[in-house]
Amino acid sequence: MGEISYLAGLRSRLASLINVSYLLIRANICFCGFFEHMRGLKSKIKILAICVLIAGFLAAGFLAVWISTFKIPDLQSFNQRILAQSTKIYDRTGETLLFDLSQNIKRTIVPIEEISEHIKKATLAIEDADFYNHGGVQIRSTIRAILVNIGSLGFRQGGSTITQQVIKNSLLTTEKRISRKIKEWVLAVKLENVLTKDEILAIYLNESPYGGNLYGVEEASSAFFGKKASEVTLVEAAYLAALPQAPSFYSPYQPANRERLENRKNLVLREMLRHGFINTEEYERALEEKTEFRSREDAGIKAPHFVMFVKETLEEKYGQQVLETGGLKVITTLDYEIQKKAEDLAKNFALRNTVDFNAENISLVAVSPKTGEILTMVGSRDYFDEEIDGNFNVATAYRQPGSAFKPFAYAAAFNKGYTPETSLFDLPTVFTAGCSPQGVGVNCYAPQNYDNVFRGPMTMREALAQSVNVPSVKTLYLAGLQQTLSLARAMGIQNLKDANQYGLTLVLGGGEVSLLDLVSAYGVFANDGVRIPYNSVLEISDSSGKILEKANVEPRIVLQENIARKISDVLSDNTARAPAFGQNSPLNFQTRQVAVKTGTTNDYRDAWIVGYTPGLAVGAWAGNNDNRPMEKQIAGFIIAPFWRAFMDEVLPLFPDERFSNPLPDMPTETEDLKPVLRGIWQGGESFFIDRISGKLATEFTPKETMEEVVIGEVRTILHWLDKDAPRGPRPANPARDPQYSLWDFSVREWVVRQGIKELTENDVPKEYDDVHIPARFPTANFSTPNSGSRFDLNQRINVSLNTGGFYPRVKTEFFLNEGYLGNSENGPNFTFSFVPVEVGALEGENTLKAVVYDSVFNRAEVEADFVFLD
Repeated sequence: MGEISYLAGLRSRLASLINVSYLLIRANICFCGFFEHMRGLKSKIKILAICVLIAGFLAAGFLAVWISTFKIPDLQSFNQRILAQSTKIYDRTGETLLFDLSQNIKRTIVPIEEISEHIKKATLAIEDADFYNHGGVQIRSTIRAILVNIGSLGFRQGGSTITQQVIKNSLLTTEKRISRKIKEWVLAVKLENVLTKDEILAIYLNESPYGGNLYGVEEASSAFFGKKASEVTLVEAAYLAALPQAPSFYSPYQPANRERLENRKNLVLREMLRHGFINTEEYERALEEKTEFRSREDAGIKAPHFVMFVKETLEEKYGQQVLETGGLKVITTLDYEIQKKAEDLAKNFALRNTVDFNAENISLVAVSPKTGEILTMVGSRDYFDEEIDGNFNVATAYRQPGSAFKPFAYAAAFNKGYTPETSLFDLPTVFTAGCSPQGVGVNCYAPQNYDNVFRGPMTMREALAQSVNVPSVKTLYLAGLQQTLSLARAMGIQNLKDANQYGLTLVLGGGEVSLLDLVSAYGVFANDGVRIPYNSVLEISDSSGKILEKANVEPRIVLQENIARKISDVLSDNTARAPAFGQNSPLNFQTRQVAVKTGTTNDYRDAWIVGYTPGLAVGAWAGNNDNRPMEKQIAGFIIAPFWRAFMDEVLPLFPDERFSNPLPDMPTETEDLKPVLRGIWQGGESFFIDRISGKLATEFTPKETMEEVVIGEVRTILHWLDKDAPRGPRPANPARDPQYSLWDFSVREWVVRQGIKELTENDVPKEYDDVHIPARFPTANFSTPNSGSRFDLNQRINVSLNTGGFYPRVKTEFFLNEGYLGNSENGPNFTFSFVPVEVGALEGENTLKAVVYDSVFNRAEVEADFVFLD
């Protein structure tokens, strides 16, 4: 191919010029349409020829004048060109360089003779099959590309020849203007007069980008295949030719786009076959051939998974060329000091888990709930570990979250009117409509708990804190599958599909989420219901220092503040969690308030944990990239120790913030807080008795002796409320709910097994409390001092109180201006003393109050006013 003569080149360039003239002439034929219509055929031909000639000269003259106004770069500067500046990615301080896109740029110039014929042919086939036959420009290809691009929604088709690409990448700007394209054409023709075809092709192959810091086929061949450019196979050459169009997108080190790289490689092979560079046998053999890429070596990159995540994000926004040649300075959100701690811990714990639990990989993400900033991202135990596909970023991969999804269902339930104290039954339960309560039917769904133990009645607080499955499936049903999905999406779980795809298994992790999305969504709980999407970049500036963009926080309320606080309250409740995890598990912090939830998939392929404070959300995952199951252990044993070790390292770097307490659930005039919503499972109707008298409580019965008693049968929660309006009226016919009989069956069986005595209306007392009545309240009066007395602020005041009553008086509490002073238990006549100035008394009038209690909690109050003098 390199032996084509200079004369042949001149002929091909002449053909290109004729093509240009022909297109211009065709465009101006319309001027002669009228004359053609009026003349005979012979006259028409003559007039047509004249019109064409005139139009051609006019168009050519106009084009010549227009082009003469352009400032065409000097072709002599071609060999003096300077490589564009590279983009640099920094941590949040702007000081620690994480990655320089051209750091230690690898480029080895080799002569065309030392480049494999496979590479040349593959490149020509996909980029410029007529390279050796044109004069630098192909107008028809340009027009074809324009037409294809107008109708294409995918990658744009290029219309540039290899010569044009060399000119464009070396001498011209990237502006998209017709004038720049004309300059490109002119210079391409000039370049073809200065250099041979082989020389132009050599420049292209030596200077094209192949991803990261790789430029030229020699370095690309070495990095990807461990070979010289002269040694690559046909298939390897096809891969190389596939890359320059979008090196980062098609990079073999981007698992998410590996299939697209394969498709592009196969396209190269098809084009080689179509243009006769290979035969059918070679083509079919190449399609079957498997190629292994060498691992990417550490080239000084820090936080590699995070860097590649940022790089992909920037490429989508700015494009490959701007990113690699625009000289951008990117300051990210990453805290590199925390990142280093995470990476060291990840490596150590992953190696330990490999031995103990057959879990060889690990991942961790830390996000600020208040800003959405990604502080740490560890995508595997080691980015450069080929044995586990370490460069695959598990933090952004979609996997089943197990029970880590449960808080979204409980939040949706609380949003609907259920409470953390709502009572549910943890019993063997079939949930598939059409199946019998005993599980007879087709594909009957009856989930088990992680320990195969059923606990009977328990509150939603206990069920979520202990991660018990059966009550959680019931919670999802009560909350509503669609409502739960909508809430999860609003909070940041974007990958979930239609509700019908999951069914009730969703609450146990039936859908797939990424660790990054999950941690970000938990940040909504930490941030009192306010969603701030995660972000990885703080600031981007160009090579001149001009700021192109800054992080723009856009908070949005997606969950009621009190609901978020309820979830945080439950997930930080160690007492509620202890029956499953123990009092001193890695989930419990003695000096900090941390909310946390674990998750394990049913097949033990994934172990999750996500925990948060108001200022930090951290999630971790353990498992195997190839989806092999781990040892049958819950996440508390597998992933929690790693997560806890990281939290112990980084929590001291953050303020000690506490969650705000949720407001208590109270009945209102329009909403009924039924017994089952208050943790009472023994029935659906209640009354209050006085424990001392055993009779019905009255307005005088003290809260210390009051007890709520529930009557009615022990039934499923669906018996007592409408699942879609839990604080509204009781359902008239609860059996209409398709889950009613399935849930109620196991409850009624359990009642019989436990021998529980159910109270009825006959068990309601008929008489009212006669112990706590005004006639039996104690009496009291101050014997000394007398009301209205005057005392010095520094004077000790001795108080004496005389009491009487039906029951023995056992205690008196003393208050000054409603401030508690102390108590006395030396009745029935009580004494007390105090110095006004020592208890914060003020000059002027003050009120002393005494509250007397008898042995059955009846009480009496007495007050006296005194004047204190300074």
